[in-house]
Amino acid sequence: MAITLEEGCLIVRGKVVLTGVPANVVFSPVCSDSVFLGARSSIPSSRHVFTLGVLQEYKLLCLFRFKIWWMIPHFGKSGSDVPVETQMLLLEVKEESSQHVENFKPFTNNTFYILFLPLLDHQFRSSLQGTSENELQFCLESGDPNVQTSEALEAVFINAGDSPFDLIKMLEKHKGTFNHIENKKLPPHLDWFGWCTWDAFYKDVNPQGIIQGLESFLEGGCPPKFLIIDDGWQETVNEFIPPTEGTQFATRLVDIKENNKFKEPVSDDACTNMCAFVKSIKHEYGIKYVYVWHALVGYWGGLLPSSEKLKKYNPKIEYPVQSPGNTANIRDIAMDSLEKYGVGTIDPQKIYNFFNDLHSYLASSGIDGVKVDVQNVIETLGSGCGGRVSLTRLYQEALEESIAKNFTGNNIISSMSHNLDTIYSSKRSAVARASEDFMPKDQTSQTLHVASVAFNSLLLGEVFVPDWDMFHSNHRAADFHGAARALGGCAVYVSDKPSTQDFKILKRIVLPDGSVLRAKYAGRPTRDSLFEDPVMDGKSLLKIWNLNTLSGIIGAFNCQGAGNWPLQQKDENLPVCSTIWPY
Repeated sequence: MAITLEEGCLIVRGKVVLTGVPANVVFSPVCSDSVFLGARSSIPSSRHVFTLGVLQEYKLLCLFRFKIWWMIPHFGKSGSDVPVETQMLLLEVKEESSQHVENFKPFTNNTFYILFLPLLDHQFRSSLQGTSENELQFCLESGDPNVQTSEALEAVFINAGDSPFDLIKMLEKHKGTFNHIENKKLPPHLDWFGWCTWDAFYKDVNPQGIIQGLESFLEGGCPPKFLIIDDGWQETVNEFIPPTEGTQFATRLVDIKENNKFKEPVSDDACTNMCAFVKSIKHEYGIKYVYVWHALVGYWGGLLPSSEKLKKYNPKIEYPVQSPGNTANIRDIAMDSLEKYGVGTIDPQKIYNFFNDLHSYLASSGIDGVKVDVQNVIETLGSGCGGRVSLTRLYQEALEESIAKNFTGNNIISSMSHNLDTIYSSKRSAVARASEDFMPKDQTSQTLHVASVAFNSLLLGEVFVPDWDMFHSNHRAADFHGAARALGGCAVYVSDKPSTQDFKILKRIVLPDGSVLRAKYAGRPTRDSLFEDPVMDGKSLLKIWNLNTLSGIIGAFNCQGAGNWPLQQKDENLPVCSTIWPY
């Protein structure tokens, strides 16, 4: 065995990784280089925090949720550097050239990697965290006071190997709750240039504006082939009058059909509903795929219980409860508002019916797929429903079944879904947003966006094609974002306002027929970039690698100085630059 537990020490390939491992820790071998760790308690509870031992000093990389919706990386060398809500921990271990443990032979470059991956264990979800005494702990929680346990046998997966990029895949067959990206059907929109309406119009999106945008792309010689009609097309209502800060997130859905903006005549030709409008733009502008946005619970504030058109789904107002891990980092105004004003939840027995009704209507209107947002809210609504993991699986199974029935091509983009409940419940969904939103007005966030996607792809890229989000071609960081997407293995789409595009940028990453040269895998940091902070250490470049059909590609990005990771002290500003090179 390459991983053993001896006299209170966890030893991996002859290296002591944890000391002071408590007697209640459960050690279950999987194969020679991997094990499950768990723990037992004398008292049943819906939430446990178990200590695994004192983590020894190795370079480490964490992926943790700094907000309920999103992960970012964190770097360090001791247990105290592991943030609350860590969902992946990777260690770099250097070996001496002369082996001090019998039967261990040198490995490539005398370096190997150890992965600690918190998991789902039946109705419970685990996460990692460190203490000021350098202890490594895992938190186990169900999200339902009535769902309790006194033990978790497979809460943390540990694997060791010579490549940091090959440590997760084997977990698929051992857990059986999710599928690796290689075993999923990829939606065809990934290979075509796209346009999203969000930054162009926000919630004021309307058919006239969309047509103006498509006309301007056509005139510039770079017409998109897929379109995302983002938030703003649905029939919703906000009951909180007068509106105050946060009440906008309590807006609720009143009908599955489009709102009046999409029922008004666009021109003398009179497109009077979504179906006619979609048919028109596909014909006039060569759009291949039209997606629309919706939240996992219908809208941000869920369904309106008093809506006659939605009463068959038995909606009721429930008040989310965030876990201590969520509130320990950065609180999010959307989630805090939903805690205060509630969410119109769907009867668990009616979830599939709601998705099927919504998606079948959209499909009948010519819509080809959906972007499904606000997914992590489900983890806060598990009380009385069997807990967060059970409720998330119920939603994901219903969602994926509806997508498969109503849309061809597995056409779904998941968003605001960076929790393990969702990641390890994904059997079919193949595309997921990999970072917080592209924020065009926040100049300090541009480098963080690229760096966080690259690092998050180490985990997300095993289960999904990471979606890098839209960007603007006419933006001071357009070169930077364009270069990242050219090697990200992702969809390429923008959200420029009509007639503001920079077509010189777009034509460097989009071919004349509207297709894009998408790399084969998720763009991830190179080995020598994994444990260096490319945003705040003042010296390290971010290097991202990928493969295409004929060769390998590497991009180097200066992410230093423009912005700083949340929850960390600011550093001095440094210049940011990049260049896009053709394949």
